[in-house]
Amino acid sequence: MAASLDTVFSALADPTRREILRMLLEDDMAVTDVAEPFEMSLAAISKHLTILAGAGLITQEKRGRVKWCKLEPDALKAASVWMQGFGQFEPVNLDAFEAFLVRELGEDAGATPEDRAGS
Repeated sequence: MAASLDTVFSALADPTRREILRMLLEDDMAVTDVAEPFEMSLAAISKHLTILAGAGLITQEKRGRVKWCKLEPDALKAASVWMQGFGQFEPVNLDAFEAFLVRELGEDAGATPEDRAGS
């Protein structure tokens, strides 16, 4: 069952968890290797991994004595589809908007409030 969008976005809200996902883009990693670059305890990293696993963003499996983490990219599909709905709007071209204001409001349109106060 796919995790809800709320669970996925909640998991993605933390920068440590986003960095863990970025690291797992390269390859599966042992939990100890995931923890290495962070200045926090192994228990704290394990909590982050539990949240990522609960959101379906990673899976964990034991191989011998070592627990491995694997990225599950399909878990981001629903979030990606949802966000693409907002991509239908054109990005604002600020230079074109400023030129429009100058045409419509005159030369003073591009001036800052401080510039206008000095005039």
